[in-house]
Parts: sequence; structure tokens; C-alpha cells
Amino acid sequence: MKLSIVIPALNEAANIALAVRSARETNPAEVIVVDGGSADRTAELARAAGAAVVESPPGRARQQNVGAQRAAGDVLLFLHADCRLAPDALRQVAEALADPQVECGAFRQRIEAEGLLFRWLERGNAWRVRRRGLAYGDQGIFVRRSVFESLGGFPEVQLMEDVLLLRALRRRSWPALLPGPLHVSARRWRRHGVIRQTARNWLLLSAFQLGMHPDRLANYYSPHYGPAHPSATATS
Repeated sequence: MKLSIVIPALNEAANIALAVRSARETNPAEVIVVDGGSADRTAELARAAGAAVVESPPGRARQQNVGAQRAAGDVLLFLHADCRLAPDALRQVAEALADPQVECGAFRQRIEAEGLLFRWLERGNAWRVRRRGLAYGDQGIFVRRSVFESLGGFPEVQLMEDVLLLRALRRRSWPALLPGPLHVSARRWRRHGVIRQTARNWLLLSAFQLGMHPDRLANYYSPHYGPAHPSATATS
């Protein structure tokens, strides 16, 4: 297995080096940071940490697609810039994909905060993958490259590109849930509050399921990092 890790980033100077280092420690074929026009030192710090850096217009879906096109691996792992992989993450992916019926998956999370509410969030997100076949971007989505390309990559919408991709993937192969853990920053919940942030995500997802277009929903979602990002996923 040849695995490429793709990290979309925009104004992530505070987090990008840790994300890149955790990715490199898994010994992948390559780590690619796709910078969406950061005004800070994101690109510089990513290179210093050992990543290849490519430029892209902003938008998480577009950035991830650009990274996938640049990647050489036959497996793609999409990692958010405020997340860190476990040292044996690549081994976990390889073991899962040894089964030819498995085409994609994600990791259990460890949100970097203490408190029962965060543990419930972790369990709820794991349940969603197991029972509903929906992994979100902050769970470290991995997919066979051939499958990703056959589906046309991430739909280039401003919100919920991860949901749309996983809906398509689960029709082919139920996503595997790996033990990880994937360490996730608690910044989004600390900024807005756990209950408020979770309730807002549920409302946006409900509106999406009722037919509201993701680009319209993006107007009701404030990003959790840096200056306004035109594609901060509501599911992360």
C-alpha cells in the first residue's frame, strides 16, 4: 500500500506543524499540505515540518481535490490541520484495506479536552460511522484512490463535502471504523460551547437532509479557525 496524506489548510500556523509531524511519523509515501492562500506562516511551517506544499484557491473540498490530484499514492487519507494521527495509523489502514471489500473508512476520535460531554461526542461520532456509514472530515477519512476518482472526488460545495462523499462511498462499501485514536482540537466546541455547537451542526444537517443546498447553508456556519474560510465543514 502506498498512502498519501492530504492536509487542507488556511491560516493554520498554530496547528500545521503538529499535524504534519504526526502524519510523517506514520511513514506514509508523502504528506501534502494544500494551502488555500494563508495570510500567516502556514505554508512556511508546513514545509519546515517536512510536507510538500501546493497552492489552491480556498475551499476545503477544492483544496482536497487539488491535493488528491497531486498525490502519488494508491490510498488517500484526508487529515484536517487541527488533527493528529496516531503513530500506527498507517498500519491500521493497511490492515483494514487488506480486505478487498473495504474501500474507505475513518478513525475513532480523541477530542483534546476533559469532560463527560466530550467523551459522549466521541462515542456518538463513532456510532454514526458504525450505524449510519457517515464519517466526517475531522475523523480522518481514507479511501482507495481508484474509488475516489471514480466518484469524481469531493463535490466542490462550500459545506458538507465530507457528507456528500461518504453518502456516495457507503453505497459501494460500508466505511471501516479504525481504533485510532485521531486526536482532535477542541477549539470549535470551546469557542461556541459543546451543546450550542452540536445543536447547530444537527440543525444544519437537518436542513441539508430536507433539501437545502450546502452553499446556502454555509452562510449560517461560522468557521472555527483563522479568518473567515469559505468552506468550513459544519460537520467538524
